[in-house]
Amino acid sequence: MDVSSFFQNATIDELKKGYIEKDDSFLCLLCGEQVEKGIIYPVDGKLYEAEKFMKRHIEGSHQSVFHYLIGLDKKMTGLTEHQTKLLELFYQGKSDAEVKKELEIGSASTIRHHRFALKEKERQARNFLAIIELMKEKDNHAPSFVPIHQTATMVDDRYNITEAEQEEIAAKYFNAGVLSKFPMKQKQKLMVLREIAKRLEGQESYSEKELNQLLQTIYEDYVLIRRYLIEYGFLDRKADGSLYWLKK
Repeated sequence: MDVSSFFQNATIDELKKGYIEKDDSFLCLLCGEQVEKGIIYPVDGKLYEAEKFMKRHIEGSHQSVFHYLIGLDKKMTGLTEHQTKLLELFYQGKSDAEVKKELEIGSASTIRHHRFALKEKERQARNFLAIIELMKEKDNHAPSFVPIHQTATMVDDRYNITEAEQEEIAAKYFNAGVLSKFPMKQKQKLMVLREIAKRLEGQESYSEKELNQLLQTIYEDYVLIRRYLIEYGFLDRKADGSLYWLKK
């Protein structure tokens, strides 16, 4: 399941929890895992109803929502590497003196300055969100953009893709699920890879042979496709290449 659209449209409260509630299940916004309501889940001698089991899943699979979000590409968070490190230490409950020592920063006043700068960033973000929400109430001409997949690498203008553009490229390059040619333009390449990644959602992981066989039904140069799926952050693999899986 492509969870990117759910992630993109989630409220702040839903993002903080890391999951949303659907009619018959709870959906993890971080990986797409679904937990069915009405079932009791036994784990390590304990019984969990669905929502508590989802919380346990997030803790066990993602450590925390904070750690997942802070690990996103900086284009997705707007945070510098230094700000990310500061936030990690503040989240751990470190005192200013401990942060100063760990980051080898000159003085405690420098830490206070960073805290103030982050607080200012929070105020700006809140104002910006309010502005955008008010604008959306009046803007009747905004196109629907394809959500950026959460494991994307090198996020830039090539991800500026509308749903209409995605459909157009899919119709242009695919015939009955077979890719006619692999485009050279970066933006079109991304759109084609997104369509191919949808074909890999059927199972958790693939051996190299299984993946090659599947990709070969889509395009003759399956090695090229496999390489770009990894490069663009759709696919991951074991170091020895024995196992591949869709990144979530």
